[in-house]
Amino acid sequence: MKILVCISHVPDTTSKINFADNDTKFDTNGVQFVINPYDEFCLTRAMWFKEKQGATVTVVNVGNASTEPTLRKALAIGADDAIRVDVEATDGLAVAKELAAVVKEGAYDLVLAGRESIDYNGGMVPGMLASLTDYNFVNGCVGMEIDGTAVSLTREIDGGSEKLSTSLPLVVAGQKGLVEEKDLRIPNMRGIMMARKKPLAVVAGISAAAATSAASFEKPAAKGAVKLVAADQIDELISLLHNEAKVI
Repeated sequence: MKILVCISHVPDTTSKINFADNDTKFDTNGVQFVINPYDEFCLTRAMWFKEKQGATVTVVNVGNASTEPTLRKALAIGADDAIRVDVEATDGLAVAKELAAVVKEGAYDLVLAGRESIDYNGGMVPGMLASLTDYNFVNGCVGMEIDGTAVSLTREIDGGSEKLSTSLPLVVAGQKGLVEEKDLRIPNMRGIMMARKKPLAVVAGISAAAATSAASFEKPAAKGAVKLVAADQIDELISLLHNEAKVI
């Protein structure tokens, strides 16, 4: 079984976010980048299939050379090889088209991607990728077992979960639950050293046109002042909630 894991290169959640060029571009200065957490769940699940079923695992990213350290981390975790599509990732549809070309070229059986990236939170790439490749698709996946070409999955829905069955080839948009956080892999020294020797191919994109562009960015409004009310002043609290906050 050939598995392709899509890896997004995203800012660490602890990074301070700023914008440049009159708030039209994300300012990367001083920002630490990591593997998108949802993609990390997918990568860990792919490693399970590698170890238990002998699958081969390739990781792929659409981006410039600055994303290669993130791909190397994925290799250190245990992926067999990596592909970087040498195109700036600016639009979900364009990224999906670039990934679709990689999927078709490699004839992958299973494509795993996080349900969304934590930077733009578009949540659109996995579904569009499935459509472009004509693969089966399951979103919000929190459980998956494969027996030959038959796949049993569990996905999260409002108020519960849903059991599904389908077959390969398949695109899965995964999230927390696909594996538990305690099972996420941390690269060890041996993995880091081996990652340096694993192939990382840089391929030209197909020049997919972006369908959208960002006009501007804006930070959330600053938090307002906080009023503290003594624990025994229930009447004052009710008055503030009713007259000022207007929530009751």
